[in-house]
Amino acid sequence: MTTKESIDTVVDFIKPGSTVYVATVDGTTPHVRPFQFQFEQDGKLWFCTANTKDVFAQITKNPEVEFAFLSPEYVTMRVNGSVVISENVAVKEKIIAGNELVRSIYKEASNPVFSVFYMEHGDVRISYLTGDPDKRFTF
Repeated sequence: MTTKESIDTVVDFIKPGSTVYVATVDGTTPHVRPFQFQFEQDGKLWFCTANTKDVFAQITKNPEVEFAFLSPEYVTMRVNGSVVISENVAVKEKIIAGNELVRSIYKEASNPVFSVFYMEHGDVRISYLTGDPDKRFTF
């Protein structure tokens, strides 16, 4: 599977706007919280948060995360890898323009609290309750 096919498989599975659960670590304590997956652009999976939140401090200190998603058919996808905090203004503007919830919180892309981050490479595992073998790949 090519990198493009791999990233397309991930995006087809979770669809922009879907809720994924992101796990971070604070010292030795794991923390899991819901996040909206924003979109894929240039082979990167984009998310956003406030730079005042604990999650921002956690990914700044340790960028290794795992996110999980459960489909309506009870198929689970987990992706782990490193995230990168970005100041990409075009991405911020795209999120603000396309996401009413985010726009209601941050108002505009220039909000100094509004932060974006992405995952460019990840290890993916898709698991089935049917007993079918797991699928594993990277992007």
